[in-house]
Amino acid sequence: MACPGPIGARPIAWEEAHVSVADAGHLHPGTADHGACSETAPAPLPPKETLTAAGEILRALAAPVRIAIVLQLRESQRCVHELVAALGVTQPLISQHLRVLKAAGVVHGERNGREVMYRLVDDHLAHIVVDAVAHAEEA
Repeated sequence: MACPGPIGARPIAWEEAHVSVADAGHLHPGTADHGACSETAPAPLPPKETLTAAGEILRALAAPVRIAIVLQLRESQRCVHELVAALGVTQPLISQHLRVLKAAGVVHGERNGREVMYRLVDDHLAHIVVDAVAHAEEA
């Protein structure tokens, strides 16, 4: 059976979205039928809550200044004035972006005297950013 092509313009209900990424472009418009486009079974997806959390992390990383902050923090922890100097943007802008990254669980700040030292929560996030930058450079 031939694949019908890309998904139609209608929104897909969450229940229909439980297919592999490879199959996602081959749903029959208007149905949850996956057709016979692939010889392999769809891979199971993580729970919706996990996908939502992953989306929040990616959304938090979706700004050039925040990407630059993550690239700086993968080397070592830094305080705000070090990030200001490295990125060449204002202190209020760095602080605003750090708040977004902190709220998303990407960075953690720890007070050291008058300064707050920021670090990445884990290396996974640095890998995501480094890979995204490498991919963008290849394009």
